[in-house]
Amino acid sequence: MICSYLLVCVGNKHNSSVRAGLSSRTTSLEDPVVTAPGQYVTAEIASQPETWSRAVDLAAQVADRLPRTGERVAFVGCGTSWFVSQVLASWREAAGLGESDAFTATETPLRRSYDRIVTITRSGTTTEVIELLEQVKGRTPTVSLTADLNTPIVDAADEVIDLSFADETSVVQTRFATTALMLFRRQLGLVPDGIVDACRAAVEADLPERHVDAEQISFLGRGWSIGIANEAALKFRETSSSWAESYSAMEYRHGPISIAQPGRLTWVFGEAPAGLADQVAATGAEFVDHDLDPLVDLVLAQRVAVARALKLGGNPDEPRNLTRSVVLSS
Repeated sequence: MICSYLLVCVGNKHNSSVRAGLSSRTTSLEDPVVTAPGQYVTAEIASQPETWSRAVDLAAQVADRLPRTGERVAFVGCGTSWFVSQVLASWREAAGLGESDAFTATETPLRRSYDRIVTITRSGTTTEVIELLEQVKGRTPTVSLTADLNTPIVDAADEVIDLSFADETSVVQTRFATTALMLFRRQLGLVPDGIVDACRAAVEADLPERHVDAEQISFLGRGWSIGIANEAALKFRETSSSWAESYSAMEYRHGPISIAQPGRLTWVFGEAPAGLADQVAATGAEFVDHDLDPLVDLVLAQRVAVARALKLGGNPDEPRNLTRSVVLSS
């Protein structure tokens, strides 16, 4: 079954010279005064059409700091930034621009030879990322995308790209991650026509209540959208402590489909494997397969995650057990 949310679908140190970006705020992106749980993250999700447009414009300004064709590159991040790294590595290698890998900071194989390491850290303070950059300093060129220049990342990385216009007050990442993806997507020449308009439609669309009420969701992807599926599942776990999992769409039938049943969703980002919709329908679970670019579809998943958290009485701006950044004591 294909659920339709939208009217619009897309087809298929440091000195100032190394800090590229735009001013950190515009009037339309100023953080709202909190009057209700989830107000920050709701506004941040809604601002993504604007931050995506700014990322597209910024890409040309920072092109000389991004990986060159033929370089062997490691993309590194923690949490959401790890899943962003998965998408970036998949995009770049599929485009034939060079070997590309994605790792968490602590699992990056330092014995391998890389021409460049790209780190993504919204806060600029993540301990594991800072330590990795210090370990490779002087051996491997590094560039970091961050939303806060007043942090240790500016000294740890060789070059920094300023995405402070996509910074967030909410603990949960939404627009920073997707904006980082759009920056690279533009640089790689992979931005589909109409994607910003499709994003705008996604932030305004009505959400089916049965999706908000779903007992469990399995998010599936193929190729680069596996990273999108991983991020969507994390958003549900973070915002509302809900049960969500993520898999390669082709692997879903190799065991995970056993948890599909009425009241649960199987949500596919991108093209679904042949026959999967019928197999999921036979379990009684709902098969969610939007005719949307997976990054736009992620915006819908972000909104459903927030709506579920609010319905359960939580505050998705400040989920339990989470902080804006993981800073480990020495």
